[in-house]
Amino acid sequence: MKFIEDIFNHLNGWGLTALTLILGACEFAYGLYANKWSKNERTLDIVSFIIPKFITRPFIAYVGLLYLPVLFPGGKNMFSWVPFWWGFFIIAVADDLTQYWYHRLHHQVPWLWRFHRTHHSANYMGMAMASRQNFIYTIFFSQIYLTTALVYLGLGYSALFVTVTKSLIVMGAHSSIKWDKPFYKYKILRPFAWVLERLISTPATHHAHHADTHGDGVGYYKGNFGNMFFLWDIIFGTGIITRQYPESYGIKHYKQEEWYAQFLWPIFKSKKQGSELAANGPMVGDAEEVVPEVTARENEIFDNVFIIPS
Repeated sequence: MKFIEDIFNHLNGWGLTALTLILGACEFAYGLYANKWSKNERTLDIVSFIIPKFITRPFIAYVGLLYLPVLFPGGKNMFSWVPFWWGFFIIAVADDLTQYWYHRLHHQVPWLWRFHRTHHSANYMGMAMASRQNFIYTIFFSQIYLTTALVYLGLGYSALFVTVTKSLIVMGAHSSIKWDKPFYKYKILRPFAWVLERLISTPATHHAHHADTHGDGVGYYKGNFGNMFFLWDIIFGTGIITRQYPESYGIKHYKQEEWYAQFLWPIFKSKKQGSELAANGPMVGDAEEVVPEVTARENEIFDNVFIIPS
């Protein structure tokens, strides 16, 4: 167990960053970004990777662990008695389910869309896409706050394992390396593939979410919202599984907005006329109003739902 703990400790620190860079280099070497990684896109991807990982999240964790003893003086290690795997299961479900709804709402509530569109604007898939987010969108992620609180409460190892496991799955789902193909190709692996693609996000299911179209039977930006677990899409009826990959990605009305506008909107706005990120731009570009296939209970929650092309 100590050996496994050491591996996850390293992965949570420099190891995961090193792995991301190595796999990203492999993608680049094999030409998987083709000629799509312009200076603007490259800068946005790098800034989105570095600032949250090395500045924002460590700062939030530091402040949290500084003030939690003041706010909850009797809470330190109060849940240390919880068995590791029970802690892992509870944290994984709580963290990823809240993020599923957080993600889904940013596609279905118009005024939230502009905080998330940065993640969908690129016309390529790759390791860099996993962290390509607007700064404000990242700030309100549940994981960093949850992890900080759980470390203080005595569930640090369980939280650590969830964080690393989720990072690996999310990174793999965004990768342009289609590692799930062999599971579909070989008959002996297909039963395992059936379980895998319904449990976690894979390149086939998550690439569909990043497609720039919905009408080809493969792209599905109207669903496949799962981050670590695709299971939420199965449960809530927002998933589609085709075992195919879209031909093109991104947003059809993308205007190559400046990297700083995409990363820091609404603090900085785009100078591109007609952009959703411009000072007087539309709330949603090329929005498609639909009648969602949801339950009566969900209709009470989303009276006016707009699905945002991404």
